[in-house]
Amino acid sequence: MNGQARYGDLEKLVGGKGGSREFELVVVGLQEVPRSDVSRLLQSALAESHMLVGEATMQSLQLYVFCSKNSDFFIKEVKVDKQSIGGCGGLLRRKKGAVAIFLNYRGIRMLFISCHLSAHAHKVEERNWECKHITHSLFSKKWNPYALPVQVTVWLGDLNYRIEGISTHPARNLIRKNLLSLLRSRDQLMQEAERGRIFDGYCEGTLSFKPTYKYNVGSSKYDSSYKVRVPSWTDRILFKLDEEEKISANLCSYDSMDEIYSSDHKPVKAQLCLPLTNTSSS
Repeated sequence: MNGQARYGDLEKLVGGKGGSREFELVVVGLQEVPRSDVSRLLQSALAESHMLVGEATMQSLQLYVFCSKNSDFFIKEVKVDKQSIGGCGGLLRRKKGAVAIFLNYRGIRMLFISCHLSAHAHKVEERNWECKHITHSLFSKKWNPYALPVQVTVWLGDLNYRIEGISTHPARNLIRKNLLSLLRSRDQLMQEAERGRIFDGYCEGTLSFKPTYKYNVGSSKYDSSYKVRVPSWTDRILFKLDEEEKISANLCSYDSMDEIYSSDHKPVKAQLCLPLTNTSSS
């Protein structure tokens, strides 16, 4: 959010005005959140259709889960946790780490993780370690060893993996020509996942939208500061199914939101469809 909270942007983020939203759960993961009451703004934006059922915050790192009205009785339990990384982020109130919400909705055990990992292109190994540390640390002190396993895990946030091996002007030229496939092969997250170092078993939609970072605030123009950063897909949503024989999922959409201008990032959104089965509806 780059320390900016604008009601209009949050309204766009959750699907615009009105009570015609068809999705049952709305999950919003935010980074670099200002001190203003974002929870209240989100609840106002969703007031006609959804209600807040889960909230996890750690300074500027926040996560919210809303469910459609009159369906909260499908929720059997909600648990929250957080895990910080690094040392100086708290002083600047731009916390690095992750916040998480576990819930059982319609019999489906779901875990949502909103994260903000270390910046800068050369810190690939550091980001890899942070992913593993967060995975092993969240709920480690609170988890019931006899509890049934999570079925759906969703990571969302500013993972800060960059495009490497190409300078900024050739990268921007490929973006202008819509030759994004040539950039995807240079994406650090995809490279590290293919090497088996992170996100084993996770799925992600095709990066068919333009890199989401770094923009001049208030525009859709890439960084024109003296750093002229290489555009990168820093903002991602990935998901994992741990009991595929019992549950299925379809990624119905995965895109960025170019119409939001208040940050130096463009937010991303995904629609994950979970068909109900006899197991999940019981």
